[in-house]
Amino acid sequence: MPRTEPELLSDIRDIEIIAVNTSIRVLERLRQLYGGTRWRKLKGIAFIRTVDGEEFWAEIHWYECHGIGRRDTKVVREIE
Repeated sequence: MPRTEPELLSDIRDIEIIAVNTSIRVLERLRQLYGGTRWRKLKGIAFIRTVDGEEFWAEIHWYECHGIGRRDTKVVREIE
């Protein structure tokens, strides 16, 4: 199966919580797809490799739930 999310080449640093549970817009979709009850949306900075092979530092956002882990990682912007 082809990779659709960016590959992390470093640890994520400067992690911050953006939203928790009901303040997450896509909460129902997350619960239907993955289950879980206590979802959080987080952001951080990591060195990544995109699907087309580019490598750079980027701000990334993802959703996380206890017992399920990190899901739906996306690159928000490239860091210079």
